[in-house]
Amino acid sequence: MKSIATHLSIYLKDKEVTRNIGALLKYLLFLSLVVVGFAIAFHFIMLYEGQKHSWITGLYWTLTVMSTLGFGDITFTSDLGRLFSIFVLMTGIIMLLVVLPFAFISYLYAPWLEARLKTRAPRRVPSDVMGHIVICSYESIAEDLVKRLMKEDLPFFVVEPDFSKAADLYNLDIPVVRGEPEDIEFHAALRLEHAHMLIANREDTANTNIILTAREHAPDLEIIAIANNDESTDVLSLSGATHVLPLKRWLGEQLANRVRASHAETQVIGHYRDLGIAELPVRHTPLAGKTIRQSRLREVTGATIIAVWEHGHIYPSRPETRLSDASVAVVAGTAAQLEALDDLLMIYDFNANPVLVIGGGRVGRAAARALKTKGTPVHVIEKRDELLRKIEAVCDVVFHGDAADYEFLMKAGLQDAPSVVLTTHDDGMNIYLASYCRRLSPDIRIVSRITYERNIDAIHRAGADFVLSYDTLSVNTIMSILKGKELVLLGEGVDLYTVPLPASLIGRTLADSGIGARTGLHVIAIQQNGQTVTNPPATTVLTPLAELVVLGSTDQREQFKALFHQ
Repeated sequence: MKSIATHLSIYLKDKEVTRNIGALLKYLLFLSLVVVGFAIAFHFIMLYEGQKHSWITGLYWTLTVMSTLGFGDITFTSDLGRLFSIFVLMTGIIMLLVVLPFAFISYLYAPWLEARLKTRAPRRVPSDVMGHIVICSYESIAEDLVKRLMKEDLPFFVVEPDFSKAADLYNLDIPVVRGEPEDIEFHAALRLEHAHMLIANREDTANTNIILTAREHAPDLEIIAIANNDESTDVLSLSGATHVLPLKRWLGEQLANRVRASHAETQVIGHYRDLGIAELPVRHTPLAGKTIRQSRLREVTGATIIAVWEHGHIYPSRPETRLSDASVAVVAGTAAQLEALDDLLMIYDFNANPVLVIGGGRVGRAAARALKTKGTPVHVIEKRDELLRKIEAVCDVVFHGDAADYEFLMKAGLQDAPSVVLTTHDDGMNIYLASYCRRLSPDIRIVSRITYERNIDAIHRAGADFVLSYDTLSVNTIMSILKGKELVLLGEGVDLYTVPLPASLIGRTLADSGIGARTGLHVIAIQQNGQTVTNPPATTVLTPLAELVVLGSTDQREQFKALFHQ
């Protein structure tokens, strides 16, 4: 009975269902009037033929003819009567056998089935689940995060208060629990005391409430809170969040780290144990035009080129890989080795002109602030009046106007700038500006943010050298915290992975394994016998229980599993 009441409650709350029921009732009323009209006409035509029947008989005859039953016990003898019978029969076929079933299914049965489906999403986490991750909202970040968690075979549940959305997620085989994450009684259904992590990814005010409520129920739970505003960071932290992620500020800082300014140098983007991972733009250095073997970087500095970015795509490094002006080398080495590489190349590619940042929102201001902290001069272009005062505090000069104007761009210093950073939240505008800037200044390095993954290839074709999205930064940061490792953000779709050595590769050397040649993954370290060997030589023998630290995309990792884990 409780289930039926729930179904009825959901069914009758739907405004469209209410409208449909009203339309169906109007149709049934019209159908009733048609039947009564035919019964009256039957009575008078029978009188015309000299037959006399009761009003009930007229109703009986009308329904048998309209429904095509046609018992034949009552018939007309005149042509007028037979024409009337044909008309009643055709009307019945249309109204009773076609329109009425369609209306019933569309207006009553289908919405009722949908209402039942909406109640299928569970209202609690199963009692045998332990160490799960709770995601408080299913939005763009959660969508990408769910894909990663599924590939990692990590247990998780998405919280969704809306019946319809919860049903949709359930039908997509996404683990979902229907309820309100701010409700303290609902937190018992989430089994937070047995959970591994809670991710508060709603608005800052809602996140604060969720964190306070979760802390009452699970004092030791690890909580990640995503801060939409920098001002909310302290509030979320004081409310009990274990990690607060001001991702819009971090996105600006990550973009600033990819800027080429002043002279050629490595830009460290992360670490693995004692190994630094850095990027090195090749343009205007002696490396341009040489193969990796000819560069002799490993012999001279000890640092190793482990991958190469080329027009937005990353490729594994091979001795015969040729570096071009458009290449950005991904380099691995110790702090001393990277410093030796900087000393070798710092006299090249000198450009002391200001970096140009287009867009003065939160991401643009964070990028400008990060560049200023490093001593790099910055010019910012912004056309919104209300942001001008905020921008003036983080850059050298603000240009108030439209970046799509040629003369305005030249005035802002595009022609001489070493790099331009595109930070508008409109993908179409960033693609347009990337193409425009590339044609106006062919040698400039273009760094851009992006919102939708489907636009990544388009903005690279337009001329962007490096692209990073808010969602990618969010997911990689959360996964790094989840795995207890430092964030290494190489770019869209590329990451560092730790994978166990498959039994099929035990006893082989790294060169004989075919990992790089067959999958594109690059092994940058090997953990074995309690030690970590970074930059392992090709002659390294792979031993049982070893773990490989590899660089590559998720697809390449899946290909590695398919080829070697049999």
